[in-house]
Amino acid sequence: MGKTFILMFGLIAIFMWLGDMLAGYEGMKVAFLAALGINFIGYFFSDTLVLKQYRATEVNESQSPELYGIVQRLSQKAGLPMPKVYIIPEQSPNAFATGRNPKHAAVAATQGLLELMTPEEVEGVLAHEMSHVKHYDILIGSIAATWAGAISFLANTARRGTVNNRSQNQKNGLALLIGVVLMPLAATVIQMAISRTREYKADEGAAYLTNHPEWLMSALSKLENYAGHLPLRKASSQTAHLFIVNPFGGMKSNFSSLFSTHPSTADRIAQLEKIRTKLQ
Repeated sequence: MGKTFILMFGLIAIFMWLGDMLAGYEGMKVAFLAALGINFIGYFFSDTLVLKQYRATEVNESQSPELYGIVQRLSQKAGLPMPKVYIIPEQSPNAFATGRNPKHAAVAATQGLLELMTPEEVEGVLAHEMSHVKHYDILIGSIAATWAGAISFLANTARRGTVNNRSQNQKNGLALLIGVVLMPLAATVIQMAISRTREYKADEGAAYLTNHPEWLMSALSKLENYAGHLPLRKASSQTAHLFIVNPFGGMKSNFSSLFSTHPSTADRIAQLEKIRTKLQ
């Protein structure tokens, strides 16, 4: 959690500096409340919306005994309430977890994941998703989105020329350029770094939950390959961070990795290999 808190503090610092420079205390308050309201709604209703977006169907033990049994076993091992279980009618293998807390969680896997992965690989993937639930990553992501959204709100307000007179008269053009262009960019980079950090933590949690890091290692390798040529049809940039791998495919360059919600698969497998060595 240490790195996540440091990155979160960076978002707060950017918001405070940008808000004071562009809009003063009142502008900061309006921007924060606006972002808070938007993300409050998203926090409580995003699970329903995203499941509907991907046409996910809830299943019980009799309808999907293998999938349900894996999730049930993992939830018991993790000491978590049994989440709702969904299947997404997509051939691209992928999975995600959603819900505002462990009592209101849902785990969804695509049909392709169940057909193209071994039972052990599926368990590795779902252990990753259960780790997200256990670590309250949906809450952490919502908080990060609130601060990043508030920063974007301030910058957009400045672009429309609605900054107050004090900021217009007292701040030079370079500072305004930094505030309007570079600070929202920096906030996005930090928000994505938080997302990547949580992915690493979920991988680690999955490794220890199953005691078989190689299951997730094998699954990640397959998922990366399929995501490159068999993307999710209904995937959107707003929900890409939820999935275990980017549904649009891997990163193309080191620069683009700064704006990626996921670490590279190679780096994730390397981390899991270290954990496997420790467990041997």
